[in-house]
Amino acid sequence: MSRTGHAGATRICGRRATAAAPHRGEEPLGKRQPEGPPPAPAVQRIRLRYTKRGRLRFTSHRDFQRAFERALRRSEVPMAYSAGFTPHPKVSYANAAPTGTGSEAEFLEIALTEARDPGTLRELLNDSLPDGLDITDAVEARTSGLADRLTASIWEMRLNGVSVEDAEKAVAAFNAADSVEVERRTKNGMRSFDARSAVVDLQALDHQPDRPGDKACAILRLVVRHVTPAVRPDDVLSGLRVVADLAPPVPAAVTRLAQGLFDEESGTVTDPLAPDREAAPAAPSKAAGTAVATAPEGAGSA
Repeated sequence: MSRTGHAGATRICGRRATAAAPHRGEEPLGKRQPEGPPPAPAVQRIRLRYTKRGRLRFTSHRDFQRAFERALRRSEVPMAYSAGFTPHPKVSYANAAPTGTGSEAEFLEIALTEARDPGTLRELLNDSLPDGLDITDAVEARTSGLADRLTASIWEMRLNGVSVEDAEKAVAAFNAADSVEVERRTKNGMRSFDARSAVVDLQALDHQPDRPGDKACAILRLVVRHVTPAVRPDDVLSGLRVVADLAPPVPAAVTRLAQGLFDEESGTVTDPLAPDREAAPAAPSKAAGTAVATAPEGAGSA
């Protein structure tokens, strides 16, 4: 078999064959368009905060996607869909927690073809979601860049079988280190990186036993920046093992308490939905007298 210099032609066994041309009235395959009208445009975006609690912490992100999209259908939410041959609901997930960790601060955004009240929408979705996957907040998106406001997380790790004294020594050694190299297995093999630089704050807290006879338990509270490669709570545990040989006898129970924009001045993680609330127009007063009477209570609010 030999190829000629002519585009779109191939010489096979001494004969020249050309690509079949489309029939009259047919369009080239590369220009096929889905049948039917285009999807309705989005007129509203809603941002949701949700949780992963209890046994649902072991739910994978893909499993959550299926459960959430099923809840959208059951609640008859007027979702906007993407164009193309396989349309799917317009849902944007932001920085999901790893499988096996609980969370009180996961975020996503949905696009609707009809306007809905965020509070009513939250109640409808909660009625259709399993216990443990709970929508705790809903606001209309009035600003851009939700993902850009997720720059840090506050994590809590419960270390059963570890005394507070041992945890405090390990935390002090970790905080004093300039860098702490750890390894993590990835799909491309083992990867080594610094787990110290992303940790803004790490503290050991005392946890009183819930019942007499319970074993020692230390609580670690840490603030971690979202960097690349991502530093996860289990990477910090690996770092504590490196600097202080701290190895909990059982796997740590990890929960994300908050997620948002890190404030450099205060050292806190702020609410990423606050800008959308502040941008919402103020509700009109029913009467001037009512506005004056309630002004002192709402003083300073937007």
